[in-house]
Amino acid sequence: MQPDPTLADLLTRIEQVNPAPHRRVIAVAGPPASGKSTFADTLVRAMNATNGYAAVVPMDGFHLDNRLLDEDGQRARKGAPETFDAAGLMRLVNALQSGDDVIYPIFDRARDIAIAGAGRIAAQCETVVIEGNYLLHDAPVWRDLCQHWSLSIALTPPRALLRARLVARWLEHGFSPEDAGARADQNDMKNADLVLEHMLPADLTLREASE
Repeated sequence: MQPDPTLADLLTRIEQVNPAPHRRVIAVAGPPASGKSTFADTLVRAMNATNGYAAVVPMDGFHLDNRLLDEDGQRARKGAPETFDAAGLMRLVNALQSGDDVIYPIFDRARDIAIAGAGRIAAQCETVVIEGNYLLHDAPVWRDLCQHWSLSIALTPPRALLRARLVARWLEHGFSPEDAGARADQNDMKNADLVLEHMLPADLTLREASE
């Protein structure tokens, strides 16, 4: 197995991708706790430090509201593909090539709610890094996103590492070790396995990204 590329290698790869027609759109996909947010933020900071103009858009802003999940009996599976507005994400991805400012929703994790109109991609932004679980998901609507990626990056840490990170998250929220493990196994790891088992090929696959 070849070692993961360095940050400098990744930046060079991204710079070689021409914005088409108006912006590069980079997908960073991976299961829960794979380090997507940290990795995307690191990429964007590095691009902005080299006189580029880049921004991150988290897919989490497209979580369906808990009221809709309750109506559909899906609250316990929050984070599964059917609990996101995939069509809304597709509309955003299309809008990113308009050359205009683009407004998008942001997920407020503390309140467990998506807030419409809370984020903005400026017209002059050259590169947008979208990070999320299902950006390479092989299922209707989701797989149609792939044609829009200028470059796709998959993060696939070992399953045991994912579970350890997910348990740690629940411990940080005050759950007992037993309850933290149960929450990780009952939903989070089901979603993680779904991501890994139904992921379309990426342009780059990394195993060692960390949160």
